[in-house]
Amino acid sequence: MRIAIPVENKSLDSNVCLSFGRAPYFLIYNVETKESDFVVNTAATAAGGAGIKAAQTIVDNKANALLVIQLGENAASVLKAADIKIYQAINTTAKENIEAFASNKLSLLERTHAGFHGRRNR
Repeated sequence: MRIAIPVENKSLDSNVCLSFGRAPYFLIYNVETKESDFVVNTAATAAGGAGIKAAQTIVDNKANALLVIQLGENAASVLKAADIKIYQAINTTAKENIEAFASNKLSLLERTHAGFHGRRNR
């Protein structure tokens, strides 16, 4: 299983980024092999539609699940259409979220927001 996490830096000790669409990087973590790959989020500098573009990056990297603090409706729609499970991340490091996910301590994300539509939320 491959999980994706929006992160501030290319490190397992990086905090989960509060903004999904504007996150600098996505950590793609393979739960079985424990391999980590950091993908640059090219949507971070987009004038608009960053959440949708970022969601497509997650789909393109064949993630099975996304661990995220908050998520816009449009990005959630892209991920759900690709059958990617969306989990509520805890506001801490990527490593701690991976451990919480592996221990079944994260719940599915229940609420999305309308999105920021061109406004940065940092």
